[in-house]
Amino acid sequence: MKNRRIYEDLVGMIEKEQIAINERLKHHTYTKLGGKADFFVTPTKYEEVQRLVMYCIENEVPLTLIGNGSNLIIRDGGIRGIVLSLKNFNKITVSDTHITAQSGAAIIDTSKKALEASLTGLEFACGIPGTVGGALFMNAGAYGGEIKDVLAYCTVIDKNGQLVRREASELDLGYRHSNIGERGDIVLDATFQLQNGDYSEIKAVMDDLTFRRQSKQPLEYPSCGSVFKRPPGYFAGKLIQDSNLQGVRIGGAEVSKKHAGFIVNIDHATASEYIALIEHVQKTVKEKFNVQLEREVRIIGEDLDHHNQD
Repeated sequence: MKNRRIYEDLVGMIEKEQIAINERLKHHTYTKLGGKADFFVTPTKYEEVQRLVMYCIENEVPLTLIGNGSNLIIRDGGIRGIVLSLKNFNKITVSDTHITAQSGAAIIDTSKKALEASLTGLEFACGIPGTVGGALFMNAGAYGGEIKDVLAYCTVIDKNGQLVRREASELDLGYRHSNIGERGDIVLDATFQLQNGDYSEIKAVMDDLTFRRQSKQPLEYPSCGSVFKRPPGYFAGKLIQDSNLQGVRIGGAEVSKKHAGFIVNIDHATASEYIALIEHVQKTVKEKFNVQLEREVRIIGEDLDHHNQD
């Protein structure tokens, strides 16, 4: 009954085509894992997101934001309430040495747009498989660069439903960290400050980074990218490799034989198998090297048994 009312309320706020009921979230994650969302909404206007946030506050409906699911594991029981995807917000515009990208745009596409405009600074992002919003959320980085090096400011909807501009200095950007989640902000767009550069030099750097990524990472299987943060003084992949964990499987999840820092979904893995393998890797590395690997990937949603009890 409650869900029927929520659906009717949603139809009053957002186009019907942008609302899906009992949507399988495994279709929206890079790992191809995850149960169902009660409601999966894909608004097309900033005002619709604002209305949605206000509605969820006033009616105590849980609201969960997901990007393109590249750094995310959703448990097998799925997510209650409303899951918000900003995939329709994917516009990227260039103005002088600034690039403004909406949060649903791929950070890879943003780096390509910078190349087209002969702007340097975003080359490091040419292989990061997330959205702009996700990249800000975790201060994504690769090959010596990170979002905080180039971010000027962003537009967010705060936890009260207000449209706010946040300067980069307000976001507490650190290694794979920002305060966006803690504040309850929803990023709508981000503006990057870049520099004029030479097209062929920028392209050469991006081609090199793309080659390095494709030759070293197991891109042929679904995965969430790097599972663990880099522990101080170590490399997570090397610790996992030296623990003889490459090729170890739980169900359909496997520690990649190509890059030990990745766990790949090689045969219809469930989220619980994937998570069990992450925990097994953490336990083994801790026992062998006394190093606690910290997850970079986010895990959200309900376990299947918990959802079945509801």
